[in-house]
Amino acid sequence: MKALFLAAAALLTSTLAAAASAERFFDDFSYADTAALSAKGWTARSKAGHPGVEGAAWSAAQFSLLDDPLSKGNRLLRLSASTDGSGAGTTQAQLCHARKYLEGTYAARIRFSDQPVAGVDGDPVIQTFYAVTPLKHDFDPEFSEMDWEYLPNGGWGSEKTRLYGIAWQTVQLNPWQAHNQQHEEFGSLDGWHQLMMQVSEGKVKLFLDGRQIATHGGRTYPVSPMSINFNLWFSPGGLLAKTEQPRRYEQDVDWVFHARNEVLSPAQVNAEVAKFRAAGLTQTDSVPAANPALSSLCDF
Repeated sequence: MKALFLAAAALLTSTLAAAASAERFFDDFSYADTAALSAKGWTARSKAGHPGVEGAAWSAAQFSLLDDPLSKGNRLLRLSASTDGSGAGTTQAQLCHARKYLEGTYAARIRFSDQPVAGVDGDPVIQTFYAVTPLKHDFDPEFSEMDWEYLPNGGWGSEKTRLYGIAWQTVQLNPWQAHNQQHEEFGSLDGWHQLMMQVSEGKVKLFLDGRQIATHGGRTYPVSPMSINFNLWFSPGGLLAKTEQPRRYEQDVDWVFHARNEVLSPAQVNAEVAKFRAAGLTQTDSVPAANPALSSLCDF
């Protein structure tokens, strides 16, 4: 027993040292409750505004942590969003980590869902993983954003179920005018998936479940430090009619990972995550803060 303990301690020590020297961020969301999220650098959005339904609320109450029913000992982060068809009856969820990420490798394991867990189906719900710089003004040249957005019920002028992979150069919110590159994967992605972005040498390469599906670059390549985000929201156009019972959707996150200034393959990311888990390391953050430090307001 002592030998096993010493071996585990040695693995944890070596894993911590490697993570620190390599500048890694990893979160397995294995916390007892959501209060621990803020202590680890996460901010739950509370400020109203874009994106989503006008008049909708954003609330920390939309997050929970739960045991993984498919993997003993694992924990999951759950986002929940609901709507009764009105702005006042809509609550959305957004969680942001520190604004300090730029080049390197981003990855997350996420469970998308095609149907609500309560109420009728059909609202244009959007389930996401992304990195973003705050938009200071219309057509802000320092704005940067890289998105994964899943639309199980369609939206934005199309009823098709699809996943967007998007790299942004800049945008004007009203009237809407966007400059970006986008890739669409059509069909249901209900269930667990690994999303990854390699950001290096002027190109953003997108991977879905280990398969490269797109390359973006040029003007859409990110130019300023971004925060890592997850959100669950409803498109402002196309909500179903108001109902007495709200429609509620869920999105789960198993883990999130970033390797600063390193291009890792999907297999290498999986190996890093497995190494952290084998060492019992549920969260590590050796990615340095931006210099000068930047606030992450979690309001976009």
